[in-house]
Amino acid sequence: MTSTRVTQVGQVRQVQVTFDCADPVRVARFWCEVLGYVLPAPPEGFDDWGAYERAAAPDDPDVWASCQDPDGVGPRLFFQRVPEGKVVKNRVHLDVRVATGLVGDERLAALNAEGDRLEALGASRFQLLVADEENESCLVMQDVEGNEFCLD
Repeated sequence: MTSTRVTQVGQVRQVQVTFDCADPVRVARFWCEVLGYVLPAPPEGFDDWGAYERAAAPDDPDVWASCQDPDGVGPRLFFQRVPEGKVVKNRVHLDVRVATGLVGDERLAALNAEGDRLEALGASRFQLLVADEENESCLVMQDVEGNEFCLD
């Protein structure tokens, strides 16, 4: 009996979330701290990513960076330098799940505690959305370059 592996059309294998930004390394390091992610190891033969980039693009270093879940569960985040700055609200944002299952004052306390931690890393608070009949409270924040994300 012959075994045949069939791949379904449209089957997602992995997801990467890409950020346009001015300083990819800074933003990648910020998100490593937020999510407990790590910067990937540099390619073989290089002590660090800076050495790799200087060899690959000596006139234009730090054009990109990435970070990844050390357990391989969450998506890889990729940061690419672009010339234009952020002008309007993000069309896509990350929800950082820090208060799942919590409600009321307990939820607000968890959101505020994480908001305090992230502010120390360079994030800023944007807006607290208080619970209503349909949704629990969430805290809209901005990363080190002003990209919105939610603590929920």
